[in-house]
Amino acid sequence: RHGGVLVVAGDDHGAISSTLGHQSEHSFLSWMMPVLNPATIQEYLDYGLYGWAMSRYSGCWTGFIATSETVEGSASVYVDPGRVEIREPDFDLPAGGLSIRWPDERTEQEYRLHRHKVYAALAFARANRLDRTVIDSPNPRLGIITTGKSYLDVRQALEDLGIDDQLAAEIGLRLYKVAMPWPLEPDGARQFAEGLQEVIVVEEKRAMIENQLKEQLYNWRPDVRPRVIGKFDENGEWLLPPHGELTPARVARTIALRIQRFFSSPRIEDRLAFLEAKERQLDRSPAKIVRTPYFCSGCPHNTSTKLPEGSRAMAGIGCHFMATWMDRSTATFTQMGGEGVPWIGQAPFTDERHVFANLGDGTYYHSGLMAIRACVAAGVNITFKLLYNDAAAMTGGQPVEGGLSVAEISRQLAAEGVKRVVVVSDEPDKYPADVDFAPGVTVHHRDRLDAVQRALREVEGTTVLIYDQTCAAEKRRRRKRGTFPDPAKRAFINELVCEGCGDCSVQSNCLSVEPLETEFGRKRRINQSSCNKDFSCVNGFCPSFVTVLGGRLRQSRTAADPLPDGDLAALPAPDLQPLEAPYRILVTGVGGTGVVTIGALLGMAAHLEGRGVSVLDQTGLAQKGGAVMSHVQLAPKPEDLNAVRIAAGRADVLLGCDMVVAGSFEARGKMQTGATRAVVNGDLSPTADFTLDPDASFHGDDLAQSIREATGDNLVEFVAASRLATALMGDAIATNLFVLGYAYQRGLIPLSAAAIDRAIELNGVAVEAGRKTFRWGRLMAHDPARVEAAAAPAAPPRAAIAQTLEEIVERRADFLTDYQDGAYAKRYRDFVQRVGEIERAKAKGLDGLAVAVARYYFKLLAYKDEYEVARLYTDGAFSRRIAANFDGDYKLKFHLAPPLLSRRDPDSGQLQKRAFGPWVLTAFRLLARLKGLRGTRFDVFGLAAERKMERQLITDYETSVAELLEHLTPENHALAVEIAAIPERIRGFGHIKERHVRAAKADEAALIAAFRDPGPRASAAE
Repeated sequence: RHGGVLVVAGDDHGAISSTLGHQSEHSFLSWMMPVLNPATIQEYLDYGLYGWAMSRYSGCWTGFIATSETVEGSASVYVDPGRVEIREPDFDLPAGGLSIRWPDERTEQEYRLHRHKVYAALAFARANRLDRTVIDSPNPRLGIITTGKSYLDVRQALEDLGIDDQLAAEIGLRLYKVAMPWPLEPDGARQFAEGLQEVIVVEEKRAMIENQLKEQLYNWRPDVRPRVIGKFDENGEWLLPPHGELTPARVARTIALRIQRFFSSPRIEDRLAFLEAKERQLDRSPAKIVRTPYFCSGCPHNTSTKLPEGSRAMAGIGCHFMATWMDRSTATFTQMGGEGVPWIGQAPFTDERHVFANLGDGTYYHSGLMAIRACVAAGVNITFKLLYNDAAAMTGGQPVEGGLSVAEISRQLAAEGVKRVVVVSDEPDKYPADVDFAPGVTVHHRDRLDAVQRALREVEGTTVLIYDQTCAAEKRRRRKRGTFPDPAKRAFINELVCEGCGDCSVQSNCLSVEPLETEFGRKRRINQSSCNKDFSCVNGFCPSFVTVLGGRLRQSRTAADPLPDGDLAALPAPDLQPLEAPYRILVTGVGGTGVVTIGALLGMAAHLEGRGVSVLDQTGLAQKGGAVMSHVQLAPKPEDLNAVRIAAGRADVLLGCDMVVAGSFEARGKMQTGATRAVVNGDLSPTADFTLDPDASFHGDDLAQSIREATGDNLVEFVAASRLATALMGDAIATNLFVLGYAYQRGLIPLSAAAIDRAIELNGVAVEAGRKTFRWGRLMAHDPARVEAAAAPAAPPRAAIAQTLEEIVERRADFLTDYQDGAYAKRYRDFVQRVGEIERAKAKGLDGLAVAVARYYFKLLAYKDEYEVARLYTDGAFSRRIAANFDGDYKLKFHLAPPLLSRRDPDSGQLQKRAFGPWVLTAFRLLARLKGLRGTRFDVFGLAAERKMERQLITDYETSVAELLEHLTPENHALAVEIAAIPERIRGFGHIKERHVRAAKADEAALIAAFRDPGPRASAAE
């Protein structure tokens, strides 16, 4: 009778919405599942059996509500199979019982539902005492009624306020725990409410219990009916609003304020004061940078969501929703299957002729086809961009149900009346001529996406562009399993050739194109650990890209060798505090880098030691490079833990695997100054902001300071975990376990090393690498010099970026000597020296102008013409960088757009890059030796418009600086520095540089006008 399996499924946000009050033979009842808390996990299983039995008894469907704490949580628990005793109620069943009877008329079904079934379920709940009073009082005044996750939030809130069961009874609190929030069993609810002055209903989201309770108590006499509050208080002010997260801190504040009328204590006052102070602290220092979810490196959406100029798109359910916060002119979203449908209502009331709508293949098969059908029927002009990526990417890479091929989809769409179907792919050659597409279907390379979209938006009616490219995350998974081709090919950037223009990020929209701070400004590099080999970045109009064919990534000299066991044995045992009370660890990091794995390892290690443990992973869209937090709570026994989410200020330890997430508003809210200790990865990884804005600031110092304020300056340690772990293990994925090892050796993880080691083994993924990384982290805490020496790069490290004027000039003069000759370098030195002398004479102690000129006059002088690009590939520095990053048998391809050898794009008219083999290095060597021709009448390249523009920029800069020096005063000094730094905005090659020059010249003109006549500028500022 009680056999079977209970399956609770959730989407990637961990929520299931139950259907309530369904008017059919199968009425839905709503249950609130308790979260995966160690003390109540048995009830989770119990309620499954009770729900199953109730469904069989009453003939109703039973729906379970699963919150994120349920779906994304785990715990170590006791299981007592014999504790469930299901009782059938004393209830008068109708003739024939309550089960489905065919062929009953619909009116008979409705009658049986409303007259018998729901009441049978209520009787079942009453007979089995599913709703019960957990805390009672001989003199009750204030009652709290709650359910599911909110019940544990209430218990955590009471604990935070110092109110145990005994004190609650003394001050007049009564706590009622509801198992079935709809329909609310009335007898138990009324008994709970008797004698109370006020009832607080604590429940997630909308007021389900609250509205039923008010209805049930409506007819009580006013002198005995308690006041019922929940979403609003008695004055109509928001109390526990339905939007956002309901936290133990919010619940604690509400309870404390309601009981202050008749009871208070120092513990309550302290807790309220802490919450208010924490709120003020966070308001004073808001996060200046956030870890926003983004498309994966190499994701097909990076290209597929691009739009032609002048168009806009609509989003829906799926990864493409993230385009709404990118530079993609994409706005609004719908439920699954509603993609594009809002345009049906908008189209008659706007002059806009056409829109695009993004749609995933999983959604298409589920219900998206109906949205396309609706648009066809409405006759609106719309193009659906249907991404065929071969996986339900957002929820873990499951295969798309139905298994329709691109050709089958095209025929289905044609049959529905779609005017035109076009296929775009990164591999169009995979479609032979005999593929059974619908008539008229054409196939194009993704490089033609813009032209294809421009053509489709001119077609009257509904059209579909099928974008065929495999999900990047799924490619990565399959490559690890050996089921997907892994090309022996990698992209690499010559940083000295790179201009930092960001066109590679524009072309690829890829998070693996990262900033690199160098002596000559911010450049770009490819993160080889996260790169998914899409290679759209090489389309950036820049000669700095090469692809490395064959070979392999070079490991550090220590990455292939195990850490000697003797070194581990020599490590002193950390000073671990005994686990005598709940201990809370907050792990923060970036989605997709193994943050959840750290929580799982700690959970398993605690389980192996017989400890109580709960783990809650806050992920959401985090698998797409967003913020991830794991709430890990350890305790002597499972029953010592309540809410699985760490309450405000209750984190004992922060493991900051990513500084941006560690410094976020939510993470800092869990810390308590003077109590929370922290180990934070001091290496900043770029956020999505950098992809959208090449000049985005990391705010590293601000992040570090905000963490210090939240913990206390002496309680936080910053470790270069990413750099060290990558150097030692050959992959940045080792970073998080390195941080864990460091924290363990510092005595911050109250578990044994043996249990953690066993947990790594049970995890079954890269076991030896995991053990080794954990040991390296421990060794770093004990002997940092040893670890730094082991992680030393094979190639000489870059010199620190020059800071003083003398260093800046010296390094750039040496560079210009190699660029052209000593005379060219002297021209630079003399000009900067003159600026420095006049600045010292006129600026009255202010500085910065000479530094700006030293940096940016050099930038203009060292323009990258053909001779210089050739020199920077053949002077030895590039070869050393390649050798430091790759080994084995490899060859290079260079991606260039020489005007005499390259074609022009038929749509934009711009030069198109081509790939050239290793032979081009021979040409580069010859060309580099001809640098003496630069600027002479024999310089054939100097006749190009771009080269003339570059030489003119040098002359213009000398003229404008001369004017600045002539009229320099302390008052206009800051403006002069800003004008002198204008060349920083001039970047790139070809049409990219021309665009930047136009924008920079416009800004320069405005600034010079303000320099000449500061009046209007000052008035505008006022």
